[in-house]
Amino acid sequence: MPSPHPARLTATLDAPLSRWLWLVKWLLAVPHYVVLFFLWTAFLVTSVVAFFAILFTGRYPRPLFDFNTGVLRWSWRVTYYSYGALGTDRYPPFTLADVPDYPAHFELDRPPRLSRGLVLVKWWLLVLPHSLLLGFFLGSGGGPWFSGGLVALLTLYAGVALAFTGRYPRPLFDLILGLNRWVLRVAAYAALLTDVYPPFRLDQGGREPDAVP
Repeated sequence: MPSPHPARLTATLDAPLSRWLWLVKWLLAVPHYVVLFFLWTAFLVTSVVAFFAILFTGRYPRPLFDFNTGVLRWSWRVTYYSYGALGTDRYPPFTLADVPDYPAHFELDRPPRLSRGLVLVKWWLLVLPHSLLLGFFLGSGGGPWFSGGLVALLTLYAGVALAFTGRYPRPLFDLILGLNRWVLRVAAYAALLTDVYPPFRLDQGGREPDAVP
């Protein structure tokens, strides 16, 4: 069994899903896109502050860690609702905190200490092999749906399947979740939130590989 990773992405496929709602989710999600623009701007600033904090103290300040983890969590919920998965028709909540009854979750264990040396290289050099893969997964900017990456293509196929059959193919859902899990693990590592290197492994499905059914 694969060892557990500190960054944990989970999701439950809602059923039934609307056959046609996915066609307008780009519009329904606009308020979230606007908020996320400002959140990610703040994310970049707090990541720079955290960089120096780790460099001099070996610790990621708790308020900054909680905020940046919350931004990743918010982004995942919007991705799951919209064109990164189409796994639910429930509108994402406007909060950085975890919402227990929402079908998409992201959790990250805060490490007690982080390497002061790795912080100099992991966000640009060590993450480079993963960045090349993520370029294939996500395309080149604008998010999974607008970039034309693999995730967008698979999600489009899921939307077409919903339109014609009313069902989301389960193997496709598992694959899409695995790709998104890989993306979030790399994002957490590149954002200096963990020293655990992302595995080159496609852990498919809505549960983490170490989770007990």
